[in-house]
Amino acid sequence: MSHTHSKMTGKLARVLVAGGLIWSVLGMPVLAEQLSQQQIFEALAGKPKTRSLSLSDRPAQSQEDLNFVESLRHRGNRSLSLADRDHVAAIVKERPAVDLEIYFDYNSAKITDQAVPQLTSLGRTLAAPEFKDSVILVGGHTDAKGSDPYNQALSERRAESVKRFLVEKFHLTAANLVTAGYGRQDPKNATDLFAAENRRVQIGNLNAQAQAQR
Repeated sequence: MSHTHSKMTGKLARVLVAGGLIWSVLGMPVLAEQLSQQQIFEALAGKPKTRSLSLSDRPAQSQEDLNFVESLRHRGNRSLSLADRDHVAAIVKERPAVDLEIYFDYNSAKITDQAVPQLTSLGRTLAAPEFKDSVILVGGHTDAKGSDPYNQALSERRAESVKRFLVEKFHLTAANLVTAGYGRQDPKNATDLFAAENRRVQIGNLNAQAQAQR
């Protein structure tokens, strides 16, 4: 292989990885392990076998948080303020949640064919009766490549794309799906800010406790 060809191959590989795909030497996409519908269900329901705490182990939500989560249903198309986005992030850290690797092309918020199976598992989960009244966070996250404004805008567009897919394909109630972009500010892998697992969509069941108490 020539030196020029090697440089081109390396550059192409970097672009593809940045878009959320890792390509093998044969040119075929190698996807990270996808979560099954059952795994997503158990994570969002707060089952004790997941990495998250079970509902009974979680600190009780304050009335302020419960009121805030309920208010999110009535925001319409208005974007979350910075304070609201941080409030949601704080709540979801103590609620059942799951990180999904949703694949997008580089610098794009368009849902790819590779992303459809994982989103289908998510959509079928959220369409289950157990989540009918849930307020669900769809939070977009990026790695550290690029500027803060670039990553913030990209994460917001990708979260909106996931919401649109779920509403259109599974007829979920749009008001129950809250989108937020977090850019690169909350990496899953803090030791490698450019790691693929930082490019993800976080799904959180914001009012799981309220459901459990009814």
